[in-house]
Amino acid sequence: MGFLYFLESIRCGFLDFLFLIVTALGEEIAFLAVAVIIFWCVSKTEGYYILSVGFVGTTINQFLKLIFRIPRPWVLDSNFSPVDGAIEEATGYSFPSGHTQSSVGTFGGIAFFTKKKWLRIFCIVLCVLVPFSRMYLGVHTPLDVGVSVLIALLLIFGLRPVFKLAKKKEYVMYIFLGFMTLLSLSYLLFVELYKFPSDIDAHNYESGLKNAYTLFGALIGMLISYPIEKRFVRFDVKGKWYTQVFKCVIGLIIVVLLKELLKLPLESLLPANTVARAIRYALIVIFAVVIYPLTFKLFKRLEDKIESKRVKNK
Repeated sequence: MGFLYFLESIRCGFLDFLFLIVTALGEEIAFLAVAVIIFWCVSKTEGYYILSVGFVGTTINQFLKLIFRIPRPWVLDSNFSPVDGAIEEATGYSFPSGHTQSSVGTFGGIAFFTKKKWLRIFCIVLCVLVPFSRMYLGVHTPLDVGVSVLIALLLIFGLRPVFKLAKKKEYVMYIFLGFMTLLSLSYLLFVELYKFPSDIDAHNYESGLKNAYTLFGALIGMLISYPIEKRFVRFDVKGKWYTQVFKCVIGLIIVVLLKELLKLPLESLLPANTVARAIRYALIVIFAVVIYPLTFKLFKRLEDKIESKRVKNK
């Protein structure tokens, strides 16, 4: 706690504001946005790679949270105070850090595969800043952050050979998707069936339960979507910069809307909100991987018309 008390002593309004923005890069919506942008506009293989690092990392992270059940720093030490604006997103137990896991897995993965030096440097900087922000804001200890960084790095390097092999042998990807789905199912069963002690924090357990169904739903969605896209959709990621921007803006707006708008009707139709959550995330993944890419040919036609007019006007 000594390091956290030091960071608390140097807090100021500007740094609080800055690190609240930085820490948002480790949240779910940031991970989804970066992963689908890569998938839609850069490389489908690298998109699956980033998604996989994120899904496997988050599952391991959630397992550890409920196994060790370490409270947040301000719960461990009542004299310590986190930054107010960071408490709402600090869900679940403290160890290990989910934001760190997500940000280092995402941006570290990009740094590993990109050939652009400036992008690699930028991503590495974020891999440092987001974990630091979790400690500055007082929502995680150095141990929470350090373990998450280690897990993320192991996955970044460890999963890379899987995707290289999958390029040559398609069945490898199916095996890996099956493995990820079984891993998420094992976590879901652990949360639902394990006899936790009676003094377990109800709020933190609920967070773990929500994440279990989120992960399982998302991976079922990927398991369904991958072969459909591979055989029938087969969209092209290439395009002019303005087409890519237009494509991403529209797609991300729809993804966010689906995430929010599907919640009420699904929860109204299904008796269990957790099952509704799993279906919602499965549908979001199916939309991002299969349904939305069907429109990319329209973007291409629009791009061709714009380029054709440019040539005529020269």
